[in-house]
Amino acid sequence: MSKKISYYTKEGLDRLTAELSELKSKGRAEIARQIAEARDKGDLSENAEYDAAKDAQGHLEAKIAQLEDLLSGARLLDENNIDTSRVSILSKVTIKNKKNGASVTYTLVSEEEADLKAGKISTMSPIGKGLLGKKKGEMATIKTPAGEMEFEITNITA
Repeated sequence: MSKKISYYTKEGLDRLTAELSELKSKGRAEIARQIAEARDKGDLSENAEYDAAKDAQGHLEAKIAQLEDLLSGARLLDENNIDTSRVSILSKVTIKNKKNGASVTYTLVSEEEADLKAGKISTMSPIGKGLLGKKKGEMATIKTPAGEMEFEITNITA
């Protein structure tokens, strides 16, 4: 099985690393405390608190493993080396909706960094996929859940 490579900004990679560190230290310590507390209450065969704590431990370890796997395939993107002649990951692209004339600017990022409120959309989203590789002035016809939409790429920056 080949490792999935994902590209991140420094901010996104730092956030994932901090989350992993937090789960490994404080998360594991909290689960250990809960298990010890439940053990002190006696018979483990009928101890719902113990079962719940062990279940929470399993979920925590799964999340840690998922983050470690994600980080092992993570690559840091240098924002200074972004080609602005075409839309690519980390491009800041301004698009104009041909139907209503509304313009919006998005930064294309990895799935894990996507945050619509911050203007960051995933390269795997319908709009992100439809914009990748396009040049300024080109039209992009994109199939969205709301139907087919047509956008003009009006600007690309890093």
